[in-house]
Amino acid sequence: MTSVAPTKAWADEPIKLITTPQYATKKTDIFTSGATHMALLHNSIFRGYNSIYQQAAHVADQDKADFVGYCLTWYRFVKSHHDDEEQSLFPKIEDLLQDKTVFEETHKEHEAFLPGLAEFEKYLGGLKSPNDFSGDELLRIMGTFQDSFSDHFHSEISTISKLSEHANAPKEGTPEHTAAVTTFKTWGKATVTKAGVTDCVPFFLLNLDRTVEDGMWANWPPMPAPIKWGLVNIAGALHSGWWKFSSCDAAGQPKELWALRNVEKL
Repeated sequence: MTSVAPTKAWADEPIKLITTPQYATKKTDIFTSGATHMALLHNSIFRGYNSIYQQAAHVADQDKADFVGYCLTWYRFVKSHHDDEEQSLFPKIEDLLQDKTVFEETHKEHEAFLPGLAEFEKYLGGLKSPNDFSGDELLRIMGTFQDSFSDHFHSEISTISKLSEHANAPKEGTPEHTAAVTTFKTWGKATVTKAGVTDCVPFFLLNLDRTVEDGMWANWPPMPAPIKWGLVNIAGALHSGWWKFSSCDAAGQPKELWALRNVEKL
Protein backbone atom coordinates (compact mmCIF):
# COMPACT_ATOMS: atom_id res chain seq x y z
CA MET A 1 0.00 0.00 0.00
CA THR A 2 1.16 3.55 -0.64
CA SER A 3 0.50 6.59 1.50
CA VAL A 4 -0.92 8.51 -1.46
CA ALA A 5 -4.55 9.57 -1.22
CA PRO A 6 -6.59 6.85 -2.97
CA THR A 7 -8.61 9.47 -4.87
CA LYS A 8 -5.71 10.10 -7.24
CA ALA A 9 -3.88 7.89 -9.71
CA TRP A 10 -0.28 7.11 -8.74
CA ALA A 11 2.84 5.48 -10.15
CA ASP A 12 1.82 1.89 -9.39
CA GLU A 13 -0.10 1.67 -12.67
CA PRO A 14 -0.57 1.01 -15.58
CA ILE A 15 2.54 -1.20 -15.41
CA LYS A 16 2.30 -3.57 -12.48
CA LEU A 17 5.19 -3.39 -10.03
CA ILE A 18 7.29 -6.48 -9.29
CA THR A 19 7.13 -8.42 -6.03
CA THR A 20 10.75 -9.10 -5.14
CA PRO A 21 11.77 -12.79 -5.15
CA GLN A 22 13.34 -12.46 -1.71
CA TYR A 23 10.10 -11.12 -0.22
CA ALA A 24 8.02 -13.77 -2.01
CA THR A 25 10.20 -16.81 -1.28
CA LYS A 26 12.33 -15.78 1.73
CA LYS A 27 15.32 -17.33 -0.07
CA THR A 28 18.71 -15.64 0.21
CA ASP A 29 20.87 -17.43 -2.36
CA ILE A 30 22.95 -15.27 -4.69
CA PHE A 31 20.57 -15.47 -7.64
CA THR A 32 17.47 -14.75 -5.57
CA SER A 33 19.28 -11.80 -3.99
CA GLY A 34 20.59 -10.62 -7.35
CA ALA A 35 17.13 -10.87 -8.91
CA THR A 36 15.65 -9.02 -5.92
CA HIS A 37 18.03 -6.09 -6.25
CA MET A 38 17.33 -6.04 -9.98
CA ALA A 39 13.58 -5.99 -9.21
CA LEU A 40 14.01 -2.98 -6.93
CA LEU A 41 15.86 -1.20 -9.73
CA HIS A 42 13.20 -2.21 -12.26
CA ASN A 43 10.43 -0.97 -9.96
CA SER A 44 12.07 2.45 -9.82
CA ILE A 45 12.11 2.45 -13.62
CA PHE A 46 8.47 1.29 -13.67
CA ARG A 47 7.42 4.07 -11.29
CA GLY A 48 9.24 6.47 -13.56
CA TYR A 49 7.32 5.15 -16.57
CA ASN A 50 4.02 5.20 -14.70
CA SER A 51 4.60 8.71 -13.37
CA ILE A 52 5.17 9.89 -16.95
CA TYR A 53 2.11 8.02 -18.18
CA GLN A 54 -0.16 9.42 -15.46
CA GLN A 55 0.99 13.03 -15.81
CA ALA A 56 1.61 13.41 -19.56
CA ALA A 57 -1.87 14.69 -20.40
CA HIS A 58 -1.99 17.14 -17.49
CA VAL A 59 1.29 19.05 -17.63
CA ALA A 60 0.89 22.83 -17.46
CA ASP A 61 2.57 24.88 -20.20
CA GLN A 62 5.03 26.43 -17.76
CA ASP A 63 6.10 22.94 -16.64
CA LYS A 64 6.56 21.35 -20.07
CA ALA A 65 10.32 22.00 -20.31
CA ASP A 66 10.90 20.31 -16.95
CA PHE A 67 8.63 17.41 -17.86
CA VAL A 68 10.47 16.81 -21.12
CA GLY A 69 13.73 16.78 -19.15
CA TYR A 70 12.24 14.28 -16.69
CA CYS A 71 11.05 12.03 -19.54
CA LEU A 72 14.40 12.09 -21.34
CA THR A 73 16.13 11.18 -18.08
CA TRP A 74 13.89 8.12 -17.85
CA TYR A 75 14.91 7.21 -21.40
CA ARG A 76 18.64 7.55 -20.62
CA PHE A 77 18.19 5.47 -17.47
CA VAL A 78 16.45 2.63 -19.33
CA LYS A 79 18.84 2.71 -22.30
CA SER A 80 21.93 2.71 -20.08
CA HIS A 81 20.51 -0.09 -17.92
CA HIS A 82 19.74 -2.18 -21.00
CA ASP A 83 23.19 -1.64 -22.54
CA ASP A 84 24.95 -2.37 -19.25
CA GLU A 85 23.10 -5.67 -18.86
CA GLU A 86 23.91 -6.78 -22.40
CA GLN A 87 27.54 -5.69 -22.32
CA SER A 88 28.54 -6.44 -18.74
CA LEU A 89 26.24 -8.39 -16.41
CA PHE A 90 24.82 -11.07 -18.70
CA PRO A 91 28.19 -12.14 -20.21
CA LYS A 92 29.67 -12.47 -16.72
CA ILE A 93 26.79 -14.67 -15.55
CA GLU A 94 27.03 -16.77 -18.72
CA ASP A 95 30.74 -17.28 -18.08
CA LEU A 96 30.09 -18.12 -14.43
CA LEU A 97 27.51 -20.77 -15.37
CA GLN A 98 29.47 -21.88 -18.46
CA ASP A 99 26.24 -21.58 -20.42
CA LYS A 100 25.69 -19.12 -23.27
CA THR A 101 21.98 -20.00 -23.58
CA VAL A 102 20.60 -18.75 -20.25
CA PHE A 103 19.69 -15.30 -21.61
CA GLU A 104 18.54 -16.26 -25.10
CA GLU A 105 14.92 -15.28 -24.46
CA THR A 106 16.02 -12.16 -22.63
CA HIS A 107 17.98 -10.96 -25.66
CA LYS A 108 14.89 -11.43 -27.85
CA GLU A 109 12.69 -9.55 -25.37
CA HIS A 110 15.14 -6.65 -25.36
CA GLU A 111 14.82 -6.27 -29.10
CA ALA A 112 11.01 -6.19 -28.92
CA PHE A 113 10.71 -2.87 -27.04
CA LEU A 114 13.78 -1.01 -28.32
CA PRO A 115 12.13 0.50 -31.46
CA GLY A 116 9.35 2.08 -29.39
CA LEU A 117 11.88 3.31 -26.85
CA ALA A 118 13.86 4.93 -29.65
CA GLU A 119 10.71 6.64 -30.96
CA PHE A 120 10.05 7.96 -27.44
CA GLU A 121 13.47 9.65 -27.41
CA LYS A 122 13.21 10.83 -31.02
CA TYR A 123 9.90 12.59 -30.36
CA LEU A 124 11.00 14.33 -27.16
CA GLY A 125 14.48 15.16 -28.41
CA GLY A 126 13.11 16.52 -31.67
CA LEU A 127 10.72 19.07 -30.20
CA LYS A 128 11.54 22.53 -31.50
CA SER A 129 10.13 24.01 -28.31
CA PRO A 130 8.90 22.44 -25.05
CA ASN A 131 5.58 24.19 -25.75
CA ASP A 132 5.14 21.85 -28.73
CA PHE A 133 4.94 18.89 -26.35
CA SER A 134 1.76 16.85 -26.71
CA GLY A 135 0.78 14.49 -23.93
CA ASP A 136 -1.51 12.60 -26.28
CA GLU A 137 1.32 11.96 -28.75
CA LEU A 138 3.68 10.79 -26.01
CA LEU A 139 1.01 8.41 -24.68
CA ARG A 140 0.49 7.06 -28.19
CA ILE A 141 4.19 6.28 -28.48
CA MET A 142 4.33 4.73 -25.00
CA GLY A 143 1.44 2.47 -25.98
CA THR A 144 3.53 0.96 -28.78
CA PHE A 145 6.07 -0.58 -26.40
CA GLN A 146 4.40 -0.70 -22.97
CA ASP A 147 3.46 -4.39 -23.03
CA SER A 148 6.77 -5.70 -24.42
CA PHE A 149 8.72 -3.44 -22.05
CA SER A 150 6.68 -4.57 -19.03
CA ASP A 151 6.81 -8.25 -19.97
CA HIS A 152 10.56 -8.15 -20.42
CA PHE A 153 11.36 -6.36 -17.18
CA HIS A 154 9.14 -8.80 -15.27
CA SER A 155 10.41 -11.97 -16.94
CA GLU A 156 14.03 -10.95 -16.51
CA ILE A 157 13.58 -11.19 -12.74
CA SER A 158 12.15 -14.71 -13.04
CA THR A 159 15.00 -15.74 -15.33
CA ILE A 160 17.70 -14.57 -12.94
CA SER A 161 16.06 -16.01 -9.81
CA LYS A 162 15.69 -19.44 -11.48
CA LEU A 163 19.43 -19.58 -12.13
CA SER A 164 19.83 -20.86 -8.56
CA GLU A 165 18.57 -24.19 -9.97
CA HIS A 166 21.12 -24.27 -12.79
CA ALA A 167 23.40 -27.31 -12.82
CA ASN A 168 26.48 -25.06 -12.69
CA ALA A 169 25.20 -22.67 -10.01
CA PRO A 170 28.14 -22.15 -7.62
CA LYS A 171 27.97 -23.71 -4.17
CA GLU A 172 28.22 -21.46 -1.15
CA GLY A 173 31.74 -21.26 0.23
CA THR A 174 33.45 -21.85 -3.10
CA PRO A 175 35.62 -19.31 -4.97
CA GLU A 176 33.00 -19.32 -7.74
CA HIS A 177 30.31 -18.34 -5.26
CA THR A 178 32.44 -15.47 -3.95
CA ALA A 179 33.07 -14.32 -7.52
CA ALA A 180 29.34 -14.39 -8.27
CA VAL A 181 28.50 -12.32 -5.19
CA THR A 182 31.16 -9.80 -6.21
CA THR A 183 29.80 -9.67 -9.76
CA PHE A 184 26.29 -8.76 -8.64
CA LYS A 185 27.45 -6.26 -6.02
CA THR A 186 29.94 -4.51 -8.29
CA TRP A 187 27.50 -4.29 -11.19
CA GLY A 188 24.66 -3.10 -8.95
CA LYS A 189 26.73 -0.26 -7.49
CA ALA A 190 28.04 0.89 -10.85
CA THR A 191 25.05 0.60 -13.17
CA VAL A 192 23.02 3.58 -11.94
CA THR A 193 25.95 5.97 -11.51
CA LYS A 194 27.18 4.98 -14.97
CA ALA A 195 23.83 6.18 -16.35
CA GLY A 196 24.40 9.69 -14.96
CA VAL A 197 25.11 11.11 -11.49
CA THR A 198 23.30 14.43 -11.94
CA ASP A 199 20.21 13.04 -13.67
CA CYS A 200 19.69 9.26 -13.55
CA VAL A 201 20.84 8.80 -9.95
CA PRO A 202 18.37 11.38 -8.54
CA PHE A 203 15.68 9.96 -10.85
CA PHE A 204 16.35 6.46 -9.46
CA LEU A 205 16.32 7.55 -5.81
CA LEU A 206 13.21 9.71 -6.20
CA ASN A 207 11.23 6.83 -7.68
CA LEU A 208 12.31 4.38 -4.98
CA ASP A 209 9.42 3.60 -2.62
CA ARG A 210 10.93 2.63 0.73
CA THR A 211 7.54 1.71 2.24
CA VAL A 212 6.92 -1.39 0.09
CA GLU A 213 7.00 -5.01 1.27
CA ASP A 214 6.57 -4.11 4.93
CA GLY A 215 9.48 -1.68 4.79
CA MET A 216 11.92 -4.48 4.00
CA TRP A 217 13.89 -2.19 1.65
CA ALA A 218 13.76 1.00 3.73
CA ASN A 219 17.57 1.17 3.76
CA TRP A 220 18.21 -0.04 0.22
CA PRO A 221 20.49 0.61 -1.52
CA PRO A 222 22.90 0.53 1.43
CA MET A 223 24.77 3.81 1.64
CA PRO A 224 25.46 6.38 4.36
CA ALA A 225 22.61 8.85 4.79
CA PRO A 226 24.80 11.92 4.05
CA ILE A 227 25.83 10.42 0.69
CA LYS A 228 22.23 9.61 -0.21
CA TRP A 229 21.22 13.16 0.76
CA GLY A 230 24.01 14.60 -1.36
CA LEU A 231 23.08 12.56 -4.43
CA VAL A 232 19.52 13.90 -4.30
CA ASN A 233 20.06 17.45 -3.08
CA ILE A 234 23.49 18.38 -4.44
CA ALA A 235 24.02 16.23 -7.51
CA GLY A 236 20.31 16.54 -8.31
CA ALA A 237 20.29 20.33 -7.92
CA LEU A 238 21.45 20.86 -11.51
CA HIS A 239 18.05 19.70 -12.75
CA SER A 240 15.98 20.37 -9.64
CA GLY A 241 12.89 21.39 -11.62
CA TRP A 242 12.59 17.94 -13.14
CA TRP A 243 12.12 16.07 -9.88
CA LYS A 244 8.73 17.55 -9.00
CA PHE A 245 7.31 14.90 -11.35
CA SER A 246 8.82 11.99 -9.39
CA SER A 247 6.67 9.48 -7.53
CA CYS A 248 8.47 9.67 -4.16
CA ASP A 249 10.16 12.27 -2.01
CA ALA A 250 13.77 12.29 -0.88
CA ALA A 251 12.89 10.06 2.10
CA GLY A 252 11.39 7.42 -0.20
CA GLN A 253 7.80 8.19 0.75
CA PRO A 254 5.18 8.11 -2.04
CA LYS A 255 3.89 11.57 -2.89
CA GLU A 256 1.04 12.97 -4.93
CA LEU A 257 1.98 13.34 -8.58
CA TRP A 258 2.71 16.99 -9.36
CA ALA A 259 0.63 17.38 -12.52
CA LEU A 260 -2.39 15.74 -10.88
CA ARG A 261 -2.61 18.12 -7.93
CA ASN A 262 -5.55 20.02 -9.43
CA VAL A 263 -7.07 17.13 -11.34
CA GLU A 264 -10.21 15.49 -10.06
CA LYS A 265 -10.28 11.78 -9.26
CA LEU A 266 -9.02 9.78 -12.25
